[in-house]
Amino acid sequence: MKKKKWYDYLWIVSATYLLLGFFNILFAWIGLLCFFIPLLIAIFGGDKLYCNRFCGRGQLFDLLGNKLHLSRQKDIPRFLRSKWFRYGFLIFFFIMFFQMLFNTYLVFSGASSLREVVKLIWTFKLPWHWANQYSSGVAPWVQQFAFGFYSVMLTSTVLGLVTMGLFKPRSWCVYCPMGTMTQLICKGKHRKVHGNCK
Repeated sequence: MKKKKWYDYLWIVSATYLLLGFFNILFAWIGLLCFFIPLLIAIFGGDKLYCNRFCGRGQLFDLLGNKLHLSRQKDIPRFLRSKWFRYGFLIFFFIMFFQMLFNTYLVFSGASSLREVVKLIWTFKLPWHWANQYSSGVAPWVQQFAFGFYSVMLTSTVLGLVTMGLFKPRSWCVYCPMGTMTQLICKGKHRKVHGNCK
């Protein structure tokens, strides 16, 4: 039996992050680490190391799908693996991300008021005001960013859980925007040897 490493337990961090957002929305800011760390690792020589070893969300899907048998273990459809879907989803993700930043700016500038909602799958508005009761004295734009960013993290988790259930446990990893970005960075660094980008 293979001995567990410390990074094999990073799924606990992902699960804890999602739970903390139920009680205090400001914890959503911690999720920025999931954006910057993979990119920094890819840029400074680690290539796909984060995705392959340190991604707690991938570990969580693996645990739920394989250990708890919540996955159908079916091959992911070809279209989800295609470049046009992965890059299209990345572009769509960026559009939603910049819309979130714009909404934060509107609150910062006073052009809009704070909305204490979490948007699931960029469509369904879920009241989330109870998670903001400890934010008195915190600037409204800081709170707005937290609601928006938690929406992004929760939505991507839900999408990952759906594809985990329908297909193989880590199907989300195939079209994950962070995975696509680190793949692009890796390919840019290894134009001649693409085998290093797995």
